[in-house]
Amino acid sequence: MNKNSKVFVAGHRGMAGSGIVRSLKEKGYHNLLLRTRAELNLLDRGAVNAFFETERPEIVLDAAARVGGIVANSEKPVEFLVENLTIQNNVICAAAEHGVEKLLFLGSSCIYPKMAPQPIPESELLTGPLEPTNDAYALAKIAGIKLCQAYAKEYGKNFISAMPTNLYGPNDNFDLRTSHVLPALIRKAHEAKAGGVAEVPVWGSGNPRREFLHVDDLADACVFLLENYDSPEIINIGCGEDITIRELAETVCEVVGYTGALVFDPSKPDGTPRKLLDMQKLFSLGWRPKISLRDGIRNAYEWFLGSGKNSA
Repeated sequence: MNKNSKVFVAGHRGMAGSGIVRSLKEKGYHNLLLRTRAELNLLDRGAVNAFFETERPEIVLDAAARVGGIVANSEKPVEFLVENLTIQNNVICAAAEHGVEKLLFLGSSCIYPKMAPQPIPESELLTGPLEPTNDAYALAKIAGIKLCQAYAKEYGKNFISAMPTNLYGPNDNFDLRTSHVLPALIRKAHEAKAGGVAEVPVWGSGNPRREFLHVDDLADACVFLLENYDSPEIINIGCGEDITIRELAETVCEVVGYTGALVFDPSKPDGTPRKLLDMQKLFSLGWRPKISLRDGIRNAYEWFLGSGKNSA
């Protein structure tokens, strides 16, 4: 990519999008097109087309999506399906119609079957039933992948799709009703410590294994792929290591400084038993993550203390 290219980052205020903006700036990409939701409603196809017609971005990173944890996905499947389909269709189609040179569509590891072999290779897409607690979101992301591949096949577009594992870091969502597990644990441990509470409740048995990637590593991988990867075949982005939810909760408590007890509630859903991505494809290209889980959790907690509490 040319460092002078006009780069549009859709969803630049979200966790992934803001990380991508930081990474692009650090690597010398200075001609960034950034629009807030008030400035450009990605659900409005006419507005999206007008933006592409006027600004003519050359590179697009689509990190815009409605996201949330198990509760949010379970309560709002219509919104997760319709809004994500609409946003990605608008962005991808406009990119194709207005001559964008390269597009990276950010998917999710939840596209893979619930009982996929571990670690999960990219070839597992559409080989079995999805995890029902977030299947609406997963189906939308799968449709986005297939749209990018269709444009590559039919029109020769250089549209690529990357599948990140569970992300965390600055600009994460710390609302306990809609957040993912790691930011929820950070907030719970912090509030329990501040309030002198003896116990912290944790959803599920604590036994499921999850892989976590700091958003700055995700962003670094996205820029790496824009510079080094041109295949329409999906590619995983992760760290190649996983941890149990119990171990994660214990690590969060150590970082936060909470010394009370963790109480697991097996009546709450665990979700997928294990979700670890096979990283052979991306690692073979020469990319590796740089941030350890403990250091990443410390960074996320520092951001929460400085900015996140006010919006949690």
